[in-house]
Amino acid sequence: MSDQKETFIVDAIRTPIGNFRGSLSPVRTDDLAAHVIKSLMERNSDLYPTAINDVIMGCANQAGEDNRNIARMALLLAGLPFTVPGETVNRLCASSMSAAVHANRAIKAGDGDLFITGGVEHMTRGPWVISKSSKPFGNDS
Repeated sequence: MSDQKETFIVDAIRTPIGNFRGSLSPVRTDDLAAHVIKSLMERNSDLYPTAINDVIMGCANQAGEDNRNIARMALLLAGLPFTVPGETVNRLCASSMSAAVHANRAIKAGDGDLFITGGVEHMTRGPWVISKSSKPFGNDS
């Protein structure tokens, strides 16, 4: 029998899927993530918020409004105590899966027992991106 801790996903919540310029477009990304965290805590009201070891959120865009530690912003907006840390990870399309893997690894290493993980992306509110140029800037040839 192994003395290594087992990890479990206890609950899962997601936002609705939106459309470009749709009904979710006025909602900031950190508010969208905060809504999910707050709903998760309401559904699991027997959990003490101070028992949460970390909130790890994946976010691939990280531009415009998403350019700061969105996990930290979302957990504070959700009403979790300021003593709960938050970390944002970026592994592009696998960012939320990477967040869950980080929490799994932390639990197995003995660095905590309770983590909130997820991912957030809000393409409607993200800034437009200019593609790479095939020539260097300033080169007319």
